[in-house]
Amino acid sequence: MCTGYGGLDDAVRAVFGGELAWVADNDPGAAQILAHRHPEVANLGDITAVDWRDVEPVDILTGGYPCQPFSTAGKRKGTEDDRHIWPHIARALGVLRPRYAFFENVAGHLSLGFDAVLADLAALGFDAEWCTLRASDVGGAHQRKRLFVLARPADPQGEGRQGQGLPRRASGRGLPAAHPLDLRGHRGGQAGREPQRHAAGKGRPAAHPTRVGQREPANPTQSLAGSRDARQEPGRGGGAPAADTEGDGRHQGRAKPAGQQGRPHAAVGGVPDWGEYEPAIRRWETVTGRPAPRPTDDLGRLNPPFVEWLMALDNGHVTAVPGLSRTAQLKALGNGVVPPQAAAALRILLDRAGPDRYQAPSPHHPFRRSAA
Repeated sequence: MCTGYGGLDDAVRAVFGGELAWVADNDPGAAQILAHRHPEVANLGDITAVDWRDVEPVDILTGGYPCQPFSTAGKRKGTEDDRHIWPHIARALGVLRPRYAFFENVAGHLSLGFDAVLADLAALGFDAEWCTLRASDVGGAHQRKRLFVLARPADPQGEGRQGQGLPRRASGRGLPAAHPLDLRGHRGGQAGREPQRHAAGKGRPAAHPTRVGQREPANPTQSLAGSRDARQEPGRGGGAPAADTEGDGRHQGRAKPAGQQGRPHAAVGGVPDWGEYEPAIRRWETVTGRPAPRPTDDLGRLNPPFVEWLMALDNGHVTAVPGLSRTAQLKALGNGVVPPQAAAALRILLDRAGPDRYQAPSPHHPFRRSAA
């Protein structure tokens, strides 16, 4: 769901294998990319209008739901934002009952609206693990700190897909039976909800606004990695370093080229002067196995192939889609997910879930279908 150019899909398939059953994104640019890259896969379009009882169930459900309600690059209206579509995703989870659900959002979601997500997952009978990870943690040339969430049924042996509406069964691990979620119920606050009692039943405390030390500025010029020290994030359930407080906002995943950061533009066709970001650029070239494209085009504008490279996508994954405008390319890339970053986060979360919870694919019980 909210598939975009398919970064979460690529991450899941890198870890589990499998194939796409369907996608769901009604953004015109994203739909154009998906139709070009996966012409045989159905696009369900607007997830708020889907009757999930008619949709093929899947093993793994992914979603990078809109970040604007939670990003510091915007007004941070949270659950009051009209673009807050998590309740619709919760409805889909309650009907499809996948073996795993994997979500991504901006790190600012931890301090706004994430309590509602955890409470809904608990009500639906799902356990959850979550972490934040930077693209630079896997060698990326930009920070791009993101929140990743892995949910799975608390009772994996219980009844699967529910025929109508949301499930009304106890999870088998002390969670209350789920009840139908009011799609408008998220707009009046979340008084009384205590998601810290839910985190995989292990007593892990939920993120709290006063303990989450990161913010994401609207200024994307700090998006290249290597210029600042990492720090430990307060309240984070893990020992890996978190991004500094100046990671980019999701819509701003477009690193400003070195030539626009006070350094002279390279001559057309010349070698860019990356300045202080040279080590980060060279590191990512090593990881991706290909040189960085020019950061700007002949008109001095941000070059979409450069952003595509920053996102660890194959050359042309977005930029070679026929008829896709430069603006649409940058929008899709700015909203996207770095697949190696998401795959690393997924492995971290699976490891946290423990071997008794990790349903590894096997010849007898493979992960055959995923959806985003």
